[in-house]
Amino acid sequence: MWRVRPSLTAIACATGVVALVSGWAATMAYSSRDQTERVARAITGGDPNRAPVLFRRYGCSGCHTIPGIPGADGQVGVSLADIRKRVYVGGAATNSAENLVRWIVLPQSFSPASAMPTTGISESEARDVAAYLYSR
Repeated sequence: MWRVRPSLTAIACATGVVALVSGWAATMAYSSRDQTERVARAITGGDPNRAPVLFRRYGCSGCHTIPGIPGADGQVGVSLADIRKRVYVGGAATNSAENLVRWIVLPQSFSPASAMPTTGISESEARDVAAYLYSR
């Protein structure tokens, strides 16, 4: 049986290729995430960086699982992961930035029997929350 032992040069080259590919993948992931956030900001007019405190202030994390928010593992409402990929908001309206913001502010305007409460969140704050959700 033949045994092939790679040379130190071959190992160094392979390590370099792995590092290069890993770095490229990380850059692409960052670039894609950065682009997704820019689009979310543009379509909602909100700032996703302001949303984490709003999720806690208005109790969203008590009912929903929200990606990237520690402790937001509620099971009452649907998970808010990948909401940008969904067809409907609240099962009642076409998924658009304006409908999502309106749903967050006044869910009963779409579905009078909705279990989601009117929290008192402002439209501006809802735009921040929508930007966050669309950017994840």
